[in-house]
Amino acid sequence: MGSLRLCAALLLCILAAADAQSASNVRATYNLYNPSQIGWDLNRGSVYCATWDADKPLEWRQRYGWTAFCGPVGPTGQASCGQCLLVTNTRTGAQVTARIVDQCSNGGLDLDKAVFDQIDTDGNGNAQGNMIVNYQFVNCGD
Repeated sequence: MGSLRLCAALLLCILAAADAQSASNVRATYNLYNPSQIGWDLNRGSVYCATWDADKPLEWRQRYGWTAFCGPVGPTGQASCGQCLLVTNTRTGAQVTARIVDQCSNGGLDLDKAVFDQIDTDGNGNAQGNMIVNYQFVNCGD
């Protein structure tokens, strides 16, 4: 009986940890990182994660658009660097995967303008200067 309780407790912890890696109704703004114009160079972009990720291969740095992360749920600081987020515009359902390269202080996401525009399919986000999104941490596949 004790091992059954232990298994049940472990399963609950795993489910809670998985659930803790996503958030709903988060504010997303945009930033002009322009990674393609700076050769996907994290140092030239003056991003927080350059300390750890600037020497990653070009293919790794350009695989996903960039975002700053300061969301209410998920790892912070160095632990968030290089992680990927599946970001969904709650208004339109449009989705994009973005790589965390920076920190922010708006309590949500600060997407590169190109990433922001990919999911701002109705233009409402640009009109307001922000949009409401859901995000979840996903495997980057690297």
